[in-house]
Amino acid sequence: ELGILGANGIVGAGIPIAAGAACSSVLLGQSRVALAFFGDGAADIGAFHESLNLASVWQLPVVFLCENNGFAEFLPVREHLRVERISDRAAAYGIPGASFDGNDVLAVYEAAREAVERARAGGGPALLEAVTYRFRGHYEGDPEAYRTAEEVAEWREKDPIERLRGQLESWGLLDEAAAEEIRAAALAAIDEAVEFAEGSPWPEPEDALRDVYTDLVEEGW
Repeated sequence: ELGILGANGIVGAGIPIAAGAACSSVLLGQSRVALAFFGDGAADIGAFHESLNLASVWQLPVVFLCENNGFAEFLPVREHLRVERISDRAAAYGIPGASFDGNDVLAVYEAAREAVERARAGGGPALLEAVTYRFRGHYEGDPEAYRTAEEVAEWREKDPIERLRGQLESWGLLDEAAAEEIRAAALAAIDEAVEFAEGSPWPEPEDALRDVYTDLVEEGW
C-alpha cells in the first residue's frame, strides 16, 4: 500500500523490477512513477543496460537513481568504470542523465523532483547519479585496506545530515533544541523497532513457503 516493492539479495535486481512496475503503471492507466535505487557496482550488470534500453524504447515512467558511493564492495569506482560519470551512460539510450552532490539533500530533492515530474508527464525515463561516499566498510569488521583513514575523514566532513542541519540553522528554521528533539525521536523509534524485533517469535518452518510462486499458484493466482 506504500508502493514499496521490497528488496532482494541480488545486486541490481531492483532495476528491471522498477521498469516492470513503470510498465504496469502505463498499462493500468495510472500516473505512478517507479524509482530504482542501486549502487555504482550494479551499474555494470547486464540488467542495468537492458532495463534502460527497454524503458527508453517504451518511454516508461521510471527514474533510475544510482547512489555512487565510490566502491563496489571493495573495488574503487575508478577501477571498474571508464566513463567519468555513470550518468554519461544515459546518452547511449537517448534519455536524460545528470550527476549531482549526493550529500546535498536539497540537490538530491531537486534532481529527483524534476525527473519524476518529467516521467509523470510522459517524458520517459532518466538516469540520475548521486555522488556520495560510504563511511563504513562493506561489512562489520571490514579492515578497509582499499582506502585511507584520511579519505574517510575528509568525506565525513560532508555528512549530509550535518550539512542540512547547518543550512536550516543558518536560515533560522532550526535551533539546537529542535534538532535534539528530532534526534531523540529517531533514536526512540530505532529502540522501539529493535525491542519489537527481539520480542517477536521466531517464524515457523512452514512460513518459508509463504508467498513463493508455487504457493500463489495453489491459491489460484
